[in-house]
Amino acid sequence: MIIQHRSPSKHAFSPPINSLQRAARSFACSRLRERDMEANSSPFKIILGSSSVARRTILAEMGHEFTIVTADIDEKGIRKEKPEDLVMALAEAKADAIMSKLRTINNQRRDDKQTILIAADTAEAIVQRLPIGDYVKDAEPTLLITCDQVVVYEDVVREKPSSKEEAQQFLKDYSGGHAATVGSVLVTNLKTGFRKGEWDRVEIYFHEIPDEIIEKLIEEGSVLNVAGGLIIEHPLILPFVKQVVGLLIFVYPFNKI
Repeated sequence: MIIQHRSPSKHAFSPPINSLQRAARSFACSRLRERDMEANSSPFKIILGSSSVARRTILAEMGHEFTIVTADIDEKGIRKEKPEDLVMALAEAKADAIMSKLRTINNQRRDDKQTILIAADTAEAIVQRLPIGDYVKDAEPTLLITCDQVVVYEDVVREKPSSKEEAQQFLKDYSGGHAATVGSVLVTNLKTGFRKGEWDRVEIYFHEIPDEIIEKLIEEGSVLNVAGGLIIEHPLILPFVKQVVGLLIFVYPFNKI
């Protein structure tokens, strides 16, 4: 699946009426907005290899425009003993799968162009002038961001719950206790092939979570599609988060990749 995402403007601006002072202020705000947009403009394209709403929101709030391309991999087929190694391996597998998908799309487009040209009388001469093999070399720099996250509870790695019952048990376990999230971010420069990745671990402590809140979360359904059935920023869960120890990572300084 490939989705184009354009970030909304950060500043809402309505021109004031009948006021010289407000007009001057309005002009200054407009200039600041232009400078802000210039600062946020990226010298590269971004592909987010995730369907996560939270990750899309983070990139959008940073002012970046990006394309979403999801990786179709069997995550259960990749196993590592340590959660840190697992999330990095999954992020790399997702990147490899998306790169393969993009190559397939490029090859199909190239074949389509060649097929159309072959039907022309001057096909051979035209094909010889096409820079078919140079599209990677001349392409605009593109960064591919892939991520993964698992929850660790009592030293056991938890991925997406397999059923409503399992998700319910996960949430009951967290109630009055604590769990950890281990997440990874991998950034791949598709033009140079250079990769940079990192993982983080965050400890989360919970108040008692009432059974009716857990039931609402299961009924709402979003916890069924995330690692460990845990979304700490969910409005139903957030009031019961006692403490978060650690820093959540998501993106690298893109100009260093």
